[in-house]
Amino acid sequence: MTGKAIETTGTVNNDHQLVLDEPLPVAGLSRVRVIVLVPDDNDIDEQLWLKAAAANPAFDFLRDPKEEIYSVADGKPYRDQG
Repeated sequence: MTGKAIETTGTVNNDHQLVLDEPLPVAGLSRVRVIVLVPDDNDIDEQLWLKAAAANPAFDFLRDPKEEIYSVADGKPYRDQG
């Protein structure tokens, strides 16, 4: 089976069933292959990781106004047509 990959998040409920946070962009009744990544005890919470990265002085150069080379007027929006 080949095809495109879709990354999403969800929760495993008390009945051991996967409940997705958002509907999948898949039309109609389709069979899919599912890979479930379960965080282990050593995984760092994503929000905690982002907070740590934002506070890391290695990225201080990004706060320099000279780094602001793009504006909201640059480029055009990307809309995935699925």
